Amino acid sequence: MENQGVPPGPYRATRLWNEVTTSFRAGMPLRKHRQHFKKYGNCFTAGEAVDWLYDLLRNNNNFGPEVTRQQTIQLLRKFLKNHVIEDIKGKWGSENLDDNSQLFRFPANSPLKTLPRRHPELRKNRIENFSKDKDSIFKLRNLSRRTPKKHGLHFSQENAEKMNCEIINEDQENSVDNREISQKDVEEVWRYVILIYLQTILGVSSLEEVINPKQVIPQYIMYNMTNTSKHGVVILQDKSDDLPHWVLSAMKCLANWPRSNDMNNPTYVGFERDVFRTIADYFLDLPEPLLTFEYYELFVNILGLLQPHLERVAIDALQLCCLLLPPPNRRRLQLLMRMILRMSQNVDMPQLHDAMGTRSLMIHTFSRCVLRCAEEVDLDELLAARLVSFLMDHQQEILQVPSYLQTAVEKHLDYLRKGHIKNPGDGVIALLPTYSYCKQISAQEFDEQKVSTSQAAVAELLENIIKNKSLPVKEKRKKLKQFQKEYPLIYQKRFPTSESEAALFGDKPTIKQPMLILRKPKFRTLRY
Repeated sequence: MENQGVPPGPYRATRLWNEVTTSFRAGMPLRKHRQHFKKYGNCFTAGEAVDWLYDLLRNNNNFGPEVTRQQTIQLLRKFLKNHVIEDIKGKWGSENLDDNSQLFRFPANSPLKTLPRRHPELRKNRIENFSKDKDSIFKLRNLSRRTPKKHGLHFSQENAEKMNCEIINEDQENSVDNREISQKDVEEVWRYVILIYLQTILGVSSLEEVINPKQVIPQYIMYNMTNTSKHGVVILQDKSDDLPHWVLSAMKCLANWPRSNDMNNPTYVGFERDVFRTIADYFLDLPEPLLTFEYYELFVNILGLLQPHLERVAIDALQLCCLLLPPPNRRRLQLLMRMILRMSQNVDMPQLHDAMGTRSLMIHTFSRCVLRCAEEVDLDELLAARLVSFLMDHQQEILQVPSYLQTAVEKHLDYLRKGHIKNPGDGVIALLPTYSYCKQISAQEFDEQKVSTSQAAVAELLENIIKNKSLPVKEKRKKLKQFQKEYPLIYQKRFPTSESEAALFGDKPTIKQPMLILRKPKFRTLRY
């Protein structure tokens, strides 16, 4: 399964489910087991299933090495509920499965989930919205446009003129042959260019089954590109759409722990856990995920690019897709990613969970509020965790404004104004990025890249703990012991021997020399 991939397309989560269940059914070892003085053949224990599936998921590019054992157990419970497996007595439909010696087996026929089929009329109408002209991938000018929600986007005449001034060449007034560019033309060019770039990056012949062009709101893109702070975070004109002040204060408190001076309340034992739970409750109570329900298929398809040799492609694709978000959603995503990354790298952050490291806790807590389907999908948790992990490691690049997009729009508008093209959606004028999707590497190189890219942040955290001179020795030992428990392989690579670990603290074996050397008395026998 690790060498196979599910290509981009509709219902990718369902196709991934079918791939995982098929691989599990084909590869899970079966043998005889004894239970209650009775032998059962061709079965396996729940613990054996967890071990095998855990290894399978961690070595699959769609899920990654940060899959936890608890997530694997949750997936096996989904298997039992959907009759992928059954207990030794043939019972299924519940989620009564734990990491123990309970026996399970495969049913005679393991059902695969069927892909939903659209109504023929709906599909016909969908296809008619796309251009049949071979020279143009999209004819966006003829598409109906959805009216964006009022998310603090006050596009007044002043803002429209500001955008036009940035993208229209100065010689427009001096040329009598130039076409007048309307605000509608500007918006359609933005829609057209970002879709062309996205299609090129994903390497698909058509975006028809991944995203509907009507889902792309040019006003959102233009707002996200221009209304930003010096750090690239979206600034909302309507503050009613922003995060509540108490949430912003709580996020700043944990992001800058323990140096934050925004929280004037006295702290107490467990204070940081209560603040974290307050933030988590706010995001988990949002009516829809930050990436929105309508873009679920789009982001799930990008998960197929999260491979070492396609990392740059995945970053560029996510950079464009995050520009499609409503500005309030993009701002929340930016602030959330900045907070959880700082918390994960903060060596002074107290332990927020008794059995889980900070990074794992961040991914486990916030993955559902970042990505999920409107209708429950059994792989939602694993897919969302994979995406959040990648967003954390590359959030600075993904959530910045791409300058090349502005340049491409300017060039396209210039051609439109000079009459080289008649409509905003005619011709591929903008320079398109080029990517190599078939660069072959050896299996060893692939494994090395996979480990280095996915665990670089964790290794950096270990180095931060080691090099932190202000951390007391006792506290440093405690944190290193916790790190060793959470990431044993990375810890062993950093400290391969006990001597190297002892050298960190300057520990030397102390052998107490005897104060006096006394001869052992000789005992004589009492026998004569």
